[in-house]
Amino acid sequence: MKLIIEVMEIEGTCPVYKIGDKIVLDEGYRLNLEETDNMCLHSMASIIPYHAALAKGINPVELGLAKTGDAAYVQCLDPQKHTGGGTVTFKITRE
Repeated sequence: MKLIIEVMEIEGTCPVYKIGDKIVLDEGYRLNLEETDNMCLHSMASIIPYHAALAKGINPVELGLAKTGDAAYVQCLDPQKHTGGGTVTFKITRE
């Protein structure tokens, strides 16, 4: 089982990610270095609270991370309007 965390949208300028980049977590918690394109520790702060529940198959709608469907959505913590950086939106799916 894997969690696939994909960059869906970037507001502003992110120095780390580009659209389509992926972070892959094997068994929901082990970073797969071969399949991961890039990773920023700031963005992990938004993902870590949910990775265990999503890996266990908890529906993202029940977690408040989606309106419908099987994908969860979170964004990094960079308030780009105030920092000049980039706020990244991620789509998280279970495979």
